[in-house]
Amino acid sequence: MHYLWAGLLFVIGLLFLIGGTLKSNFILYRLLVARSKMLWGEHVHTFYQVSGAAMMVVGILMAIQVI
Repeated sequence: MHYLWAGLLFVIGLLFLIGGTLKSNFILYRLLVARSKMLWGEHVHTFYQVSGAAMMVVGILMAIQVI
């Protein structure tokens, strides 16, 4: 079960990273951007790139049972 959550976290982080890099028009990503734009302004895609990369790192660390 531990690997399932780590894999899920990694995949979500990867989707955030790809969406932020490509400035995706996927409906779920657009909804997240619309809510985050109030706080982050025009830097919202950079925020999703950084948070996606951080989620991927945490997912990897969970998978190898460091955390």
